[in-house]
Amino acid sequence: MTAQPTPKGAWKITFLLFLFMLVNFADKIVVGLAGVPIMTELKLEPEQFGLLGSSFFFLFSISAIVVGFIVNRVDTRWVLLALAAVWALTQFPMVGEVSFTTLLICRVILGAGEGPAFSVAAHAIYKWFPDEKRTLPTAILSQGSAFGVILAVPALNWIIVNHTWHYAFGALGVVGLMWVAAWLMLGKEGPLVQTVAMAAADPRIPYFQLLTSRTFIGCCAATFGAYWALSLGLTWFTPFIIKGLGFSQKDAGLISVLPWVFGAAIVLLAGWISQVMLTRGFSTRGARGVLGAAPLVVGGLILAAMPYVQGAGLQIALLVLGSGLCGAIYVVCPPMLGEFTPVSQRGAVIAIYGAIFTLAGIVAPFVMGKVIQNAATPMEGYLTGFTINAVILIASGLLGLLLLWPNTERARLLLQKAEPKFA
Repeated sequence: MTAQPTPKGAWKITFLLFLFMLVNFADKIVVGLAGVPIMTELKLEPEQFGLLGSSFFFLFSISAIVVGFIVNRVDTRWVLLALAAVWALTQFPMVGEVSFTTLLICRVILGAGEGPAFSVAAHAIYKWFPDEKRTLPTAILSQGSAFGVILAVPALNWIIVNHTWHYAFGALGVVGLMWVAAWLMLGKEGPLVQTVAMAAADPRIPYFQLLTSRTFIGCCAATFGAYWALSLGLTWFTPFIIKGLGFSQKDAGLISVLPWVFGAAIVLLAGWISQVMLTRGFSTRGARGVLGAAPLVVGGLILAAMPYVQGAGLQIALLVLGSGLCGAIYVVCPPMLGEFTPVSQRGAVIAIYGAIFTLAGIVAPFVMGKVIQNAATPMEGYLTGFTINAVILIASGLLGLLLLWPNTERARLLLQKAEPKFA
């Protein structure tokens, strides 16, 4: 069969959505980056700061599901515009004097706006690329998160050190409005949408069957572990560097970039390897499922070694390697779900997947804060928290290896749908 051509303008949209995710993750990282100044100014205990980190995810999952169903019926172009506008506007209240409650509420609203971001962006990109060409654009989209941190951390940290953390939030609001303006002028809806004829040939599958399929469950389980590591990185990595290892805010800002640089390399490499494997005849079980889940197990084993090594440099290296390897799963899961989900249901299914795995973001920062607060020393608390993360990564990776079989999922689901309900 001849591969379906990529529509003109697809890579321009991919770049704009890459920038969309860049802004998205810059918004996420700022609280962790400014963690020590925020805790000092607002007199917060570790448990309170952990609650602040978790608050971002309170409405994250609910919003992702609601918007996921909306994009089945509304053009992604306008949904993306609305989401980015919410992000920008929620940053500005922090420019002035702010209470813990105000900061908490703004983070909850921001989380509601950012919850659907990746799933809607992925759904939008899949309207520009046929199935066999989606892994690399998904990898580039995922890289928006890494580059959002890599580019934003030095700039935001400079603002925090030389001015205050309040102005770092304001800068993000301005950047968000700039993306809104660019998307309003250049953003378009992809042409690869389902026609009436395609819908007839692509029958709907009950959501219960889609959401209880082994590959869907495997994607949720595997990415839950990866997101546990990511949400700890967003909230606690910089405080760990400062309060656990004794670095200054200025130096910690530079060190905080390292996991994202390594993670960016892993994601791009995973996307490229997956695409090459598919062109050489590998099944998506191997080229997507195994490729995404195996690094979680390896990453967990690396993190588990942190309490047993000495020296700040070696501990940072293990943390960077262990957490960075998790990135491969984000590249492969949305295309795997797209393999067996009818186009008319794809936006909702990817959104529900995102809503489930990001529940780790509610739990992980708060658990880490509680562990630190109740530990004999902050360093002991940090190492215990990273050990918990290691166990979760290993378990989630093993579940992924066991459950991710996208190459046979569609046929199995259609057969299951065709079977009579009563024998």
